[in-house]
Amino acid sequence: MSTDRPSPGQAIRPEHIKRWGPTWSRRVGWFLAHVWWNTTVLGADRVPATGPVLVASNHTSAIDGPLLHGAIGRGSHIIVKEEMFSGVIGFLLRNAGQIPVERKNGRAALTTALALLNEGRLVGVFPEGTRGRGDVSSTKAGIAWLAVRSGAMVVPVAVLGSRRTGDKHGRIPGPRSRLFVVFGEPFVAARPERGTGRAAVAEAMGVVQEQMSSQVRYAIERTGVKLPDDSSV
Repeated sequence: MSTDRPSPGQAIRPEHIKRWGPTWSRRVGWFLAHVWWNTTVLGADRVPATGPVLVASNHTSAIDGPLLHGAIGRGSHIIVKEEMFSGVIGFLLRNAGQIPVERKNGRAALTTALALLNEGRLVGVFPEGTRGRGDVSSTKAGIAWLAVRSGAMVVPVAVLGSRRTGDKHGRIPGPRSRLFVVFGEPFVAARPERGTGRAAVAEAMGVVQEQMSSQVRYAIERTGVKLPDDSSV
């Protein structure tokens, strides 16, 4: 299978994703999480060790992707905004096997992610679509579409501490900052008998949002770390 990068203006395709990328890159993520920062990971054993899995995380900070990549106990292909795939960071992301997504049209990224799930791989998604408060007050339909089409289990995750009240959205936490990644119980977002149409995707989206919001609330109670108050930014 070819792993050449897409040419300028070409949409991402499954053959562009380097399957071996997570083998080395998740070790880098682990180093960042546990050596550079001081991250407590709770419930990592809830992520199925094999088979197709969707990991759905809240999103408040620029570091949530690498933090999640290092906390998951198996290789992951995380959907990352296309703007990050330039320069040195872009080179690293491509060779790490991550999936670029266009903000206006994410269909190519979803099709690529579905192909990876159908190979029994793990795909990470930030269903809120952009960095925000991280309370999962709304979600995009992409993860629901993937859940419906793949039948993969969904594992909700709450990342806390990566951005505090008063921090700008792009701020990187300093060395040994106290962070938390809290995994929840896997759940089935899509019922096979509902088919794969719009109604099934809408239903799955509601399930994902409810489960993720519940996981964030649980993680806050468990750790005592609150979400950032964006009214102060």
